[in-house]
Amino acid sequence: MNRRTLLKGALAGVSSLYLSKLYSGTWMPPLAGQTGAGLRFQPTWDSLSGYQVPDWYRDAKFGLWAHWGPQCQPEYGDWYAQGMYREGGDQYKYHCKKYGHPSKFGFKDVINEWKADQWDPEELVALYKKAGAGYFVALANHHDNLDLYPTKYHKWNSTRVGPRKDIIKGWADAARANGLPFGVSVHASHAWTFYEASQGADKSGPFAGISYDGKITKDKGKGTWWEGLDPRELYAQDHPLSTPNRDGHKQWNWGDGASIPSKAYMENFYKRTLALIDNYEPDLVYFDDTALPLWPVSDVGLKIAAHMYNTSIKKHGKLNAVITGKILDEQQRKCMVWDIERGQSDRIEPLPWQTDTCLGNWHYDQRVYNGDHYKSAATVIHTLCDVVSKNGNLLLSIPVRGNGTIDEKERAIVEGIASWMKVNSEAIYGSRPWTVFGEGPAAGSAAPLTAQGFNEGKGKPFSAADIRFTTKGKILYAILLGWPEENKILVKSLGGKGKVADVRLLGHGEPLEFSQSDQGLEVKFPGQPLSQHAAVLKISGAIV
Repeated sequence: MNRRTLLKGALAGVSSLYLSKLYSGTWMPPLAGQTGAGLRFQPTWDSLSGYQVPDWYRDAKFGLWAHWGPQCQPEYGDWYAQGMYREGGDQYKYHCKKYGHPSKFGFKDVINEWKADQWDPEELVALYKKAGAGYFVALANHHDNLDLYPTKYHKWNSTRVGPRKDIIKGWADAARANGLPFGVSVHASHAWTFYEASQGADKSGPFAGISYDGKITKDKGKGTWWEGLDPRELYAQDHPLSTPNRDGHKQWNWGDGASIPSKAYMENFYKRTLALIDNYEPDLVYFDDTALPLWPVSDVGLKIAAHMYNTSIKKHGKLNAVITGKILDEQQRKCMVWDIERGQSDRIEPLPWQTDTCLGNWHYDQRVYNGDHYKSAATVIHTLCDVVSKNGNLLLSIPVRGNGTIDEKERAIVEGIASWMKVNSEAIYGSRPWTVFGEGPAAGSAAPLTAQGFNEGKGKPFSAADIRFTTKGKILYAILLGWPEENKILVKSLGGKGKVADVRLLGHGEPLEFSQSDQGLEVKFPGQPLSQHAAVLKISGAIV
């Protein structure tokens, strides 16, 4: 089989534009990177498959995340930097009313409005540690392409515009002061296509045909707040647009007519990301990408992953780093941690994995607050227990207002999680799955995953009849996702198993009355519920 045939097979599904450039000889060569025989990891999937998830991450189980950037400033929901350019949409209408037409006041100007003037990272991270966070993650950049840290490679960063602060340093210092591993999330590889709507114009009305500010050039900035900056470096829009009305998921993977980033764009993203890793030394990097950034049209992501792993080994004497990616094939799941966005697996996964979700919308949204649409503390706890029972971690985002604070409803939810974790966290931290993840009506009702995940809340709701199991040493924890109405429960999975010697309820202290038969383990509970969220039985005996 010749080289051309091999490449075509490997890149099946990639856009025809990319393939035409590749075979015409105009495509970029692999980027120069850190390679060499003396390094443990090379930038290939085969080499990265030697990765092993570090114990700190497997033991931590629960991470809290500040998915916070300039798109939180309008406080009007997700992907605002794109939605504001979609004529007739909710965010477009809101933007026109609040700020003016996007031909005159674009997202660059929203960035200028973002001051983060009430941001107190130390207070927030201390609260998150109290809530049981085993690690903390901060947004380093989103699809809006604003870096929240300074580098010489990207002038559009939070030390030059907007807050004029090194946001990542603030979060990193707070996390480490609280003894938490620190992670960053990187989303900017897709700014190339994310901002394409900014090149459009209204099709009707008084601004019909007048270009939005995605086409504005540096010379137009004289005498403005952004004088000296080039908006095209932010909007990344000096290129032909993707084919419209095609499969959005396939285009996200750089196929089905997606505009393919230039060599310069890829090199710039690579340098920005390596600077983030080298300057802030995160323990974890979350990539909002299929597999790795810019894969499969570039090896940039492979080079970043190999660099981070090799750097971690050099610093710690062992591999201590975590990288997460989405929609991974079987080989890729050996190279990093598989992340499922707003969804869960329906089984015990053989390798550690992660669910990422949010109390509300990813970017702060007044409508979620006003409508009381946040996840409850009970929902978060149930999700955590379900995920951990299947060998996973939960990364939970707490939406942050533009000014850098969280609202009182979110704070009450975080406090509710903290109260439960204070009593029951021993069933979570450092635990491992049992032979089965659980039992009950919801155990077999998980909906199929769609794209990155998105099966959250589509199965049967949890109740006290749903039980999730974790183990630690010779202890089995049975987590009831509620309080049994009759103050007793039959744990069917313990029927015909080894003999149970002792059963206790976390937070109660005294041994509980129980009986064991082929039908299961029946346990009587104290009369007064200790928690309506979830009750944890600590079971010892020859069962693990």
